Amino acid sequence: MSLSRRQVAAAAFAAVPLGVAVGGTAQASSRRTRTLYLAGDSTAAQKYADAAPETGWGMALPFLLHKGLRVSNHAVNGRSSKSFVDEGRLDVVLGALRPGDLLLIQFGHNDEKTADPTRYTEPWTTYQDHLRLYVDGARSRGARPVLATSVERRKFDAGGTAQPTHGDYPAAMRALAEEEGVALLDIQALSLALWQELGAEETKKYFNWTATEQDNTHFNPPGAIAVARLVVRELLRTRVLRPQDVRRIDEEIPESWITWPEA
Repeated sequence: MSLSRRQVAAAAFAAVPLGVAVGGTAQASSRRTRTLYLAGDSTAAQKYADAAPETGWGMALPFLLHKGLRVSNHAVNGRSSKSFVDEGRLDVVLGALRPGDLLLIQFGHNDEKTADPTRYTEPWTTYQDHLRLYVDGARSRGARPVLATSVERRKFDAGGTAQPTHGDYPAAMRALAEEEGVALLDIQALSLALWQELGAEETKKYFNWTATEQDNTHFNPPGAIAVARLVVRELLRTRVLRPQDVRRIDEEIPESWITWPEA
C-alpha cells in the first residue's frame, strides 16, 4: 500500500541526521557530516525483524564508511525508478539533500515489471527519463548523483554459468551515465562475476535461502556485506570517495553486526 506524501515526508525526516534536519549557518553547514542518500529497491533497503535474515546491502554500507560520511537509506521494497518518483519519495530525498552530499541511485529490478504500469519503464526511454530526474535534482541542490546498475539475481544455466537477468537496463544506465557525465558503479557486472566465481551452490550462502524459502533475489547478511563491499570499491575506483572515507575494505565484518529493528 502506498504511503501519503505526508507520511513519506515524516518518515524521511526522522531518518535524516539531526545536523542536516535542523540546519544552521553557512559556516556550520561547511563543518557538518556529509550524507550518502540511497534511493533504490528491496535489494538495498532496510529490513525489519519480521523479514530477518533478509538483508539489504544498504544495511551493511555504514560498516564500510567512516563516521564522517553517514548513510540515509531511502530504498524501499518493490519500487522502480518511476514509482519512487510518483509516490513522492524522490521529493523527500531532494528536500533533505545539502551541498556536498551524495545521492546513490539503483533501480532496475522493478522497472522490468511489464505487467505493472505503475512500475514499468522502457530501458531506452522512460527508464532513462526517470533517472534524469534524480541526476538533475541532486545537481540542482549541489549534491553529487551516482548511478549504480542493478545487482544481479542468482541464476545459473545447466552448465553452471551465471546468467544476466536485467536485459537492457544496465546498458541503458551505462549510456545515460556517459551522456550525463555521472559516476557509474557497475554492480551488475561485478556481482555477476562474483556469483560466477562462487558457483551455483556456494552462492546459496549469500542469498536469502532458508528452510522455508529459496530466494534468488534478496540477500542474507554475508550477501549484503559482499555487495556493499563491491559498492564501496566502485565508489573508490570512480573517485567519488577518497581512501580516507572508507574503512574495513579488506577486513571481515561479523554477521552479528547486522541487526533488524522492529518495524
